[in-house]
Amino acid sequence: MTALIVFPLSTVRAAVAGYLGALIDVYTILIFAYILSSLYQSFGGRIPYNRALIAILDFLRQVCEPYLSIFRRFIPPIGPLDLSPIVGILVLTIGGGLIVRLIAG
Repeated sequence: MTALIVFPLSTVRAAVAGYLGALIDVYTILIFAYILSSLYQSFGGRIPYNRALIAILDFLRQVCEPYLSIFRRFIPPIGPLDLSPIVGILVLTIGGGLIVRLIAG
């Protein structure tokens, strides 16, 4: 006979809200890392050939570009300045915080 464990709804909601909040924080950190790596490259920095480093930079590009391209449709770059990551981080932080608070109750 298997025992059925029943968790209170508030515990499950708090756990889901905490998990979602952690995902939002990690994605924000990934966007910051992507911004820093692209700034380094745009200012003429040369990244040495290293398979691990190239894999990390490709991962950052593949993870961040789909989200940031949404904002690049509406906010074109102003010369060399791209404001879409700033707007993307603000939307992610504010919208994600609202969703986490709604889930947590």
